Amino acid sequence: MTTKLNNKDRQKCEVWTRVMGYHRPVSEFNKGKKSEHKERQHFKEKAA
Repeated sequence: MTTKLNNKDRQKCEVWTRVMGYHRPVSEFNKGKKSEHKERQHFKEKAA
């Protein structure tokens, strides 16, 4: 069952990524790093 939310009921999703061996929220990135993050290619590793 899927519940539909109104925009007023939603909350912002915090996106984290690994940078130089530690995890950091993308919202804390400077303008250049945010732009670089958008250009990254994401992939899914196949199960062994």
